[in-house]
Amino acid sequence: MMRGLSAILQKELLHIRRDRTTVFFTIIVPALQLVLFGYAANVTIDNIPVAVMDLDGRQESRRLVQAMENTRAFRVVQRVNDGESLRRAITSGRAKVAVVIPPDYTERLIRGQEAPVQVLVDGSDSQVASTAVNTAGLLGTSISLGRARAVSERAGLAAARSQTGQPAMPIDMRSRVLFNPDLEDSWFFVPGLVAIILQVVLSFLTAGSIVRERESGTLEQLFVTPVSAGGLLLGKLAPYAMLAAFELLVVLAVMKGLFGVPIQGSLTLLIMLAGLFILTALGLGLMISTLARTQFQAMQFAYLVMLPSVLLSGFVFPRSEMPWPLYWIGAVLPVTYFLEIVRGIVLRNADAVDLAPHIAGLGACAAVIITVSLARFRKQLD
Repeated sequence: MMRGLSAILQKELLHIRRDRTTVFFTIIVPALQLVLFGYAANVTIDNIPVAVMDLDGRQESRRLVQAMENTRAFRVVQRVNDGESLRRAITSGRAKVAVVIPPDYTERLIRGQEAPVQVLVDGSDSQVASTAVNTAGLLGTSISLGRARAVSERAGLAAARSQTGQPAMPIDMRSRVLFNPDLEDSWFFVPGLVAIILQVVLSFLTAGSIVRERESGTLEQLFVTPVSAGGLLLGKLAPYAMLAAFELLVVLAVMKGLFGVPIQGSLTLLIMLAGLFILTALGLGLMISTLARTQFQAMQFAYLVMLPSVLLSGFVFPRSEMPWPLYWIGAVLPVTYFLEIVRGIVLRNADAVDLAPHIAGLGACAAVIITVSLARFRKQLD
């Protein structure tokens, strides 16, 4: 019954030993998955970028800003003097929180009046927004209690009084969530899924299609036909580009109709930049097809690209909380930039000026990926 078992076992072990790709995906990839999940899956939100418009500019207001940074939840990245600069800081994504300190902040505290501080929070990332709102509220309470303890030494006096004359906290941190006031998680994840779905579908389909032609022998037959290299390549990729354009419209319609996510910005700008990302994803699929010898290997390589695209792009976990090596790996992924573009246009009504760094990053990724893919494909043709 077990006759020939030893021979077959030796044959399979020898085959696995010779097939380095199988060994790589069996041993290296699981270890890589563990490392990525272990370091990227960080739900602690720290160092939220903050833009400050301090219209008071005196010791008390500077002390408030310093107290915000001391919480380690906030990190001041920009100081502005006008409302337009503050708006740009938020819509561009450079700052997730904007703090406006009124010009009479110090006078109100001295007179024992309630001093309102406006805290504008970017709600497009619900995880960061929740942390920012909660931390700002706790900070205001903590500072107010500190002042109240000093004032309470004088019996019968309150630390501060509201406009109606009732006892109140000296500092009133008035948080307001922008772009996603109800902190709906779907408003954060669904726009990101547009980028992830486009890349996954296009890279899998493109790589699988070309490798399937190679496996069946029809690709070699096309090489000897009068069809030019450019015509062959364009003919293979153009149908998938048209399919991706239709897929983009379907996904956007489902996002708006089913999940109720509004498109606040320019739909034309979104479609134009999506076209650039589609070309990049097609180039990525073409590159995978030049590395894989079989459809199975093509799927494995596509999965290897998909894993960091989901974990390191900021789709689930904030990139600012990742270790620097993983942060820079995410910086070379095209989906990282397109994800920020989609969220910026859909949720924050960002324009091309706001998104300029992300557009430049996506353009650089597209140039590198398409150039390398075409070079490798032409080499195979030769």
